[in-house]
Amino acid sequence: MTADLPVGGLAPARDPVVRGAVIHLNNEQPVVADLFDFPTARDVAVVCTNMRTQDGKRPIFIDHADSIFVIPLAYVRFIELPRAAEAGEGSSSGSGRGRSAQAPPPEDEIEIDEDFLRKIRDA
Repeated sequence: MTADLPVGGLAPARDPVVRGAVIHLNNEQPVVADLFDFPTARDVAVVCTNMRTQDGKRPIFIDHADSIFVIPLAYVRFIELPRAAEAGEGSSSGSGRGRSAQAPPPEDEIEIDEDFLRKIRDA
């Protein structure tokens, strides 16, 4: 992630952009964290803070939940970005990252063809 690290310092120069992102780690339970930037294809690591389990507790493998964490993407299965995770959502200052301001219209309910399913089961 490009977290704009100041010269000689470790803390990012700005507040987290994505709040409440769920990071699914290899062979571990998912953790919730605040990301300093949206992940891109060029990133080799995820930079985050405020790491906690999904029930809000401190994970056993960290000492201070409010530290800054750099997690190599080799240890990340995928990152779940809830729609409301972007800090400043609902304000005009949020970047939106190409997302539309409105939710897409709900799709019509799919009708199941019972005859087709019966033919598949009998085959």
